[in-house]
Parts: sequence; structure tokens; C-alpha cells
Amino acid sequence: MTQTNTPVIDIRNLHKAYGTLEVLKGVDISAMRGDVVSLIGSSGSGKSTLLRCCNLLEDSQQGDVVFKGEPVSWKGKGHARRPSDGKQVLRIRTNLSMVFQQFNLWAHMSILQNVMEAPLTVLGRERSEVEKSARAYLDKVGIGDKCDAFPAQLSGGQQQRAAIARALCMEPEALLFDEPTSALDPELEQEVIRVIKDLATEGRTMIIVTHDMKLAADVSDHVVFLHQGLIEEQGPPETLFGAPKSERLRGFLSATAH
Repeated sequence: MTQTNTPVIDIRNLHKAYGTLEVLKGVDISAMRGDVVSLIGSSGSGKSTLLRCCNLLEDSQQGDVVFKGEPVSWKGKGHARRPSDGKQVLRIRTNLSMVFQQFNLWAHMSILQNVMEAPLTVLGRERSEVEKSARAYLDKVGIGDKCDAFPAQLSGGQQQRAAIARALCMEPEALLFDEPTSALDPELEQEVIRVIKDLATEGRTMIIVTHDMKLAADVSDHVVFLHQGLIEEQGPPETLFGAPKSERLRGFLSATAH
């Protein structure tokens, strides 16, 4: 397999349960370089859990998580299964930057410090180089003038854009977005959607969990509809939104139509 046709993220037959509650029941999903994959589905369908399993924030009980052709190595079985190589986990996690619903910015640090923190402490990069790159990414997401402000002084939309700049500053192979706009008011949501659309046109690899069907339709190459821990339907956005095959997807789309 050459590098070009190797998916950046390849999830195969993934199973995840919390105690007896099965959240993912055997899911396959992959993203090639430059792909934007959106995960849609009702609350509790397993979308966010799938994203967290991708990034190894959650341990799965069965199945493979493969990053650029390299499978995660595991030890133990079932609920006792854990990644066996801490260095591998760190390497994968630093290459899959996650943007959370709730921003997760450090309240005691300025916006610039927030964006610089991980490249300095995790990647051990040169401070002057990191600062230059952090300022450039804050400009890119439209809040270059907020470098010295603290998170509490920013609107929700600005905080989320700072969180995206922080993710980008790690220079990751792919970006994972977990409901990036759901904590925001509609007008602030648009600021963040604009940034995500710009990133999509640059050809960045992204997996986006979203409740915003318009965003999924506009930016995705591939949309996956999850229902009760299984993929009910998937395909290009024009097919999924334009001509949904399954009754469940039709019901879901009519319930989410504004």
C-alpha cells in the first residue's frame, strides 16, 4: 500500500460499551487525506464516542484503530483492553487534534498562551517558532487581535475559534470536531462555521460530529448516519440529504429540518 491510498484514519469493526450498555456495535469508518467526513445521528447514537475512540481518549473493546496504516497495539481483552504502547498513543493523539464542544481553554492563560502551550510542552518546539505560528493561526481564524485577552473576555464564538487555532498549531494530520457549534448562539455559530468551511476548502482531513445538517451538506465529502451504535446509511452528502434510502434517515432529517 502506498502512502497516497492509505487512509489517515481507518476504524474497523469498532465496538465500545460502558458496562452493559453497547454504544458502538461494530462500526467501520475511514478518512483519506483531504477528506471531510461528517457523523450525524440522534443524541446517543454513538457519534461523539466514535470520535473519542479515534483519538484514543476512550478505549474500545474490539476492532482496529489504524492511523496512516499503523494499527494501535492493544493488550488485554474486552473491558480490560488498553493500548499497549504509550508512545504510540501520544504520537497518534498529537496528530489528531480534537476540537471540543466546550472549548476547554485554560482560564488562567491568555489566548496566545493557550494556543502555544501544547506545541511547547508536548512537541518541545522552539518558543519563537511556536509564537509566530500561533499568531498566524489566530489571524487565520479571525481573532489575531485577541492574543493578549483571556478566555473569559471572549464570546463563545471567539473562544471556539481560539480552540481551532490551538488545534491547528499542533500541525496535525487530521482535525476531529465534536459538535463544534452546539454550545453557541446562532450568530456566533456562523463565525465558527466560516472557519470550518475555509479549512475544508484547504483540503484538510477532518471528521466532524455535528447536529448542523447544512454544515454537513456544505463541507463533507462523505456523511455517515449513525443509529443506535451502527451505521444506518452513508454516502456523499447529495445522496444522503437529497435521496435518503432508509426510513430512519428520512425520519431523522425531517425532525432536524428547520
